Amino acid sequence: MAAFNLTPFDPSTFILTGIPGLEAAHVWISIPFSTFYIISLLGNFTVLFVVGKEQTLHKPMYLLLCMLALTDISTSTSVVPKALCIFWFNLRGIIVGGCFTQMFFLHTFSAMHSAVLVTMAFDRYIAICSPLRYATILTNSRIAKLGLVGLMRAVLCTLPLPLLLSRLPFCSNHIIPHTYCDHMAVAKVSCGDITDNRMYGLVIALVVIGSDLTLIALSYTLIIRAVLRISSKKAHQKALNTCTAHICVMLTSYTPFVFSSLTHRFGQGIAPHVQIIMANLYFLIPPMLNPIIYGVKTKELRDKVGKYTCRM
Repeated sequence: MAAFNLTPFDPSTFILTGIPGLEAAHVWISIPFSTFYIISLLGNFTVLFVVGKEQTLHKPMYLLLCMLALTDISTSTSVVPKALCIFWFNLRGIIVGGCFTQMFFLHTFSAMHSAVLVTMAFDRYIAICSPLRYATILTNSRIAKLGLVGLMRAVLCTLPLPLLLSRLPFCSNHIIPHTYCDHMAVAKVSCGDITDNRMYGLVIALVVIGSDLTLIALSYTLIIRAVLRISSKKAHQKALNTCTAHICVMLTSYTPFVFSSLTHRFGQGIAPHVQIIMANLYFLIPPMLNPIIYGVKTKELRDKVGKYTCRM
């Protein structure tokens, strides 16, 4: 036990408990965790492989799909392997540097994921409202630049989180009731004042997610207004069908994230294991469903995936 003792200045190891209250069921819980993770890896790597191989898919929309697949792989891989180590092998220890690194990457890729969804909403807006100018407005190089801006924003917003935590004293309590190193979960272990951590985490969540949801809502308001001006019902249906996949992906991504964020900060009456499970679903469900949604809803991608599947 001495190896896990923390001093106020040099904490060496944190202990991740997994899902509080459900420790006896960890092996059973690991089954859907590992299944969802494997499906998400297969789906997203398939998207990357097919788009990379097919020259006809080297278009802005499919470049955005690749960016979404990369963020999905990165977010789930930041969390799930460590959770499975806890469930299967009871390897609960994580060094402080590893904990802060995991937290940095999972929050960075989550913010990047949101930025990709905003860019995809803009892509749909241009495709429906200015179809004749689509090829000149959204080029592959411009999409790449937007992706770089989104990544820079994610890094700049997330970088203060481990820096704020490194300033906190950690005393005798080194047990984190979670499956991964979430910012506030780690901060609550500290014996110091975490007001700055609470405020910064809340402000960043409101600014990043709030601004992204506002831009997405604005894009779809303009899209709906443009669609309502079309007299043909068939054209209505075609225009809305182009947005269906993106809307589904947004719902699967933002719903668990918003619910998890709210319950983590304001859900004192909600059981801890429910909060932890909801937090993990954000890193499991969207990465698994996103390639399936786009594979089903996008005919060109579906046909190419089918071609390679038949070859195999």
